[in-house]
Amino acid sequence: MINVRDIEFEKIAGTVETLCISAGYELPEDVLTALEGAAQKESNSTAIKILNQLIENARIAKDKKIPLCQDTGLAVVFAEQGSQVAVKSPAGNERGTLFDAINAGVAAGFEKGHLRKSVVADPLRRIENEELRMKNSKFNILNSKLGGFAAVPAIIHHSIVPGEKLKLTVMTKGGGCENKSQFRMFRPTAEKGKIVDWIVDVVGSAGADACPPFIVGVGIGGNFEFSCLLSKKALCRNIGEKHSDPFYAGIEAELLSKINALDIGPQGLGGDTTALACLVETAGCHIASLPVAVNIECHSHRHKTAII
Repeated sequence: MINVRDIEFEKIAGTVETLCISAGYELPEDVLTALEGAAQKESNSTAIKILNQLIENARIAKDKKIPLCQDTGLAVVFAEQGSQVAVKSPAGNERGTLFDAINAGVAAGFEKGHLRKSVVADPLRRIENEELRMKNSKFNILNSKLGGFAAVPAIIHHSIVPGEKLKLTVMTKGGGCENKSQFRMFRPTAEKGKIVDWIVDVVGSAGADACPPFIVGVGIGGNFEFSCLLSKKALCRNIGEKHSDPFYAGIEAELLSKINALDIGPQGLGGDTTALACLVETAGCHIASLPVAVNIECHSHRHKTAII
């Protein structure tokens, strides 16, 4: 008989709440270290000044408990649920699912952390209909103080893994850099060089609009939707962590070198540091397909992980 471990709904919601707030205020150590290293190696004086300003901004945000950026992002949550884990619903609530708990945590975290709510309920009619444009998503109607925008529902990617733990990673992804992300379906005969050049072109077209220096996530393989998920999952890796396959580790290094040769630089004002890292994730794909996705992340790369 397999033992099942119950994790209380409130524990999950509270953990996600904490992750949202800490992600909003505290730049991860790997990102901060990469910025500091880039500032030491940078040859462009303007770029050095900007990199040091980004480092100082991170220090102020952490010390004063204020958001790293005014765009506090859309919450993307990766939930790895152990096969022996069950969610213990609140008393009297039979619908307290893992997704409910995550969304409750996101709503509370953005409210208590004074993080800007950036989710609109309707993607198209917000433009032409004032009532719909200002409508909150159902999770946050009553407590939103910004009138018309919410923090939830979060984008949740759920997987079942062996064990009795629940791993939660919260990434608060800004709109400007997400807007510059791209997908392309290549012919299966496409050579590596063609794919590398396209990825570099995608980053080049992002320019200053996506707030460089970037962390670039690349997904190669899978299918239409999975390649995009791979590119987002790549951003969860620590900067400096090479791909386990030397071939793809080499592609990561080649991409980073070519991207930094673009001379876009910090905030688009030139320099050696257009990107801090390029991280590739791969999956098998259909013989007739070669999907590639590029997910661009800005310098304010906010992500936090907890294991319950």
